[in-house]
Amino acid sequence: MISTTKKTPAPPGVAIWVSVTLLWGTLFYWTSIYMLHLASIRLGEGYFCPSQSEQLRVYVIHVVVLIVFALVAMFVRGMLDPGSTKQVQRWQNISEGKGEKIFVSFAGSLATSFFFTGLTAFTYIASSGFLGVMVVFTLPVVLLAGAFNVAAGIAASLIVGLIFLIAKVGRKKS
Repeated sequence: MISTTKKTPAPPGVAIWVSVTLLWGTLFYWTSIYMLHLASIRLGEGYFCPSQSEQLRVYVIHVVVLIVFALVAMFVRGMLDPGSTKQVQRWQNISEGKGEKIFVSFAGSLATSFFFTGLTAFTYIASSGFLGVMVVFTLPVVLLAGAFNVAAGIAASLIVGLIFLIAKVGRKKS
């Protein structure tokens, strides 16, 4: 016998928090490297030109930073929204066709892309001493790179939105 009652989705667990943070953190790590290099050249300030091997070594540390960040964010979110009622409501709205249509989490993508540029710069600064990676950032370079990286956030939001449209996620059910 099949139940016709709607189940309330469970709040996201550790695996979801970590995997989503790793997905977006990895995407924006690579775009941030490009944007930090571009901003450094554009402003003629600081120095940022890591080799591929340096990028990979710092990325390993960045993964640890991302996992810690995901766990802290999950804890803070749990404190601010016990039971993740707002997140669950958002998921329900999307599944009922009440979510954004083209850009998925547009504002979140903008903020995330900007934030992860800062986190990437922080990871490079924090790991440069013991990895021997030469980096010099100024605040204007990091801010401009963050602004440049917003374009990557918009593109990511648009791509996810298109995937949702093609997969018919969030369409109203008749």
